[in-house]
Amino acid sequence: MSNLKNVQPLEDFNWEEFENGSGNNASKEALVKAYDETLNKIAEHQVVEGTVTHVDKKEVIVNIGYKSDGIIPASEFRYNPDLKAGDKVEVYVEMQEDKKGQLELSHKKARLNKSWDRVNEALEKEEIVQGYIKCRTKGGMIVDVFGIEAFLPGSQIDVHPIRDYDVFVGKTMEFKIVKINQEFRNVVVSHKALIEAELEAQKKEIISKLEKGQILEGTVKNITSYGVFIDLGGVDGLIHITDLSWGRVSDPHEVVALDQKINVVILDFDDEKKRIALGLKQLTPHPWDALNTELKVGDHVKGKVVVIADYGAFVEIAPGVEGLIHVSEMSWSQHLRSAQEFLHVGDEVEAVVLTLDREERKMSLGIKQLKEDPWETIEVKYPIGSKHTAKVRNFTNFGIFVELEEGVDGLIHISDLSWTKKVKHPSEFTQVGAEIDVVVLEIDKENRRLSLGHKQLEDNPWDAYETLYTPGSLHKGKITEMMDKGAVITLNEGGEGFATPKHLVKEDGTQAQVGEELDFKVIEFVKETKRIILSHSRTFEEGKEEAKPRKQHTSNAKKNDSAQVNNVAASTSLGDIDALAALKAKMEKGE
Repeated sequence: MSNLKNVQPLEDFNWEEFENGSGNNASKEALVKAYDETLNKIAEHQVVEGTVTHVDKKEVIVNIGYKSDGIIPASEFRYNPDLKAGDKVEVYVEMQEDKKGQLELSHKKARLNKSWDRVNEALEKEEIVQGYIKCRTKGGMIVDVFGIEAFLPGSQIDVHPIRDYDVFVGKTMEFKIVKINQEFRNVVVSHKALIEAELEAQKKEIISKLEKGQILEGTVKNITSYGVFIDLGGVDGLIHITDLSWGRVSDPHEVVALDQKINVVILDFDDEKKRIALGLKQLTPHPWDALNTELKVGDHVKGKVVVIADYGAFVEIAPGVEGLIHVSEMSWSQHLRSAQEFLHVGDEVEAVVLTLDREERKMSLGIKQLKEDPWETIEVKYPIGSKHTAKVRNFTNFGIFVELEEGVDGLIHISDLSWTKKVKHPSEFTQVGAEIDVVVLEIDKENRRLSLGHKQLEDNPWDAYETLYTPGSLHKGKITEMMDKGAVITLNEGGEGFATPKHLVKEDGTQAQVGEELDFKVIEFVKETKRIILSHSRTFEEGKEEAKPRKQHTSNAKKNDSAQVNNVAASTSLGDIDALAALKAKMEKGE
């Protein structure tokens, strides 16, 4: 009770109002008023600063001194993975109260509100900024910087070429703003620029120590059709495709792979050391030095065709050791041909060593030597008088070149094609690629050529003609060709004869025409020149000539002899000039 004595009642307390409840409204309003005065005065659609009170994977809670806190999606803070409670952040007031009575804030809009000023300031001051890589795009990535979507070119991600862009998506990295287009509000950022300064220092140190013949470790940076680029630690060098291996390399991927670490030797560099030539094959001994010392001319080797040209094929008998098979050593044939007719790249072949020069590192090979030279025993397989079937290869004005087998050629002279037919050009007789029966007439082993005949497969009909077409005998024949100097007559018993225009006059005085079949008398037969001189007019003039006086007959005989010479002279295009000379001499002797 003693304690209660010290409690003094409020002098101005209205107990009546308290009991009636009439003073509650006044005290509540006063209380609300007093509470509201303790909160910040905020307006919608403005940027204010708040304090982070809670952070989790889905949301960030921010206190801006209002009666309720704002909830912002955590995705708006992806650019800042180190965000924690207590950090100050700028937020944009979307709405004081949504349908749930919740304060609605946006950090993204607050950033955008000031982003362009901050981006331009970062470019001017060369600041390092943080950005969140949102996704891939053509040629690079899209990065969130201050709420702005900036472009990160693929070449600016790292100093090394990037082959897998997807591993960077969702990462937060440091960047340097390198370019801004104010008109289109485009921003370009670079991560490579941040590490180039450090690499430049490393590069200078590496270049200052470069020496020819020095062996360094590098990483395969890029592979092209002509060589491989190696990163030596900030400075690049090139291994040309010819310096990858002692053997031939068609594709550098056969030798190295991307990101592979290899040792290389410095072959050369320019004065400023901007171009560095590297070698890989030089780290191993030259294959020619390891070539079997017992290998000699005449030995058989096996290899693979690696390069082929018209003049020959290069065969690799060991990695880096090649020999040339010249096209002339591929076949015993003497015809000009291309190596592609015999071999192809990739073919596995056996060959004979023809020459070997270890100092010059050159070797020539042959494959025709694996077969016997057909000309060594040509007389055995193709003796004189033997008959064979050959293939027509080509024509000349004087004959036909044929091939009996690979490496064995022969010539059929135009005069040896037919006993009776006058062949002006071999193309009238056969065609290239066709087969023709032949008989061996002569063997020229030194020049590797056979003289062949075709007509010799049959008996010479002129032996029979000699007894058949005796001077003065009568035969039927058909005029098959008419010329200015006379006509060609095909005789029914075989062979052809010739008659001048004078001897083509018929009994009625008209001239015989092509296609007519008439009787002809043989005036002269010359077997050596295969000439038969005919006359149709003699067949009906014979009786008249006998009735004339001897003197006149002698005169006519001379005239006839003279006409005969003229007839022969007129037809020299079909025979030999020696026959004309002999006939003329005979006539003069008679005179």
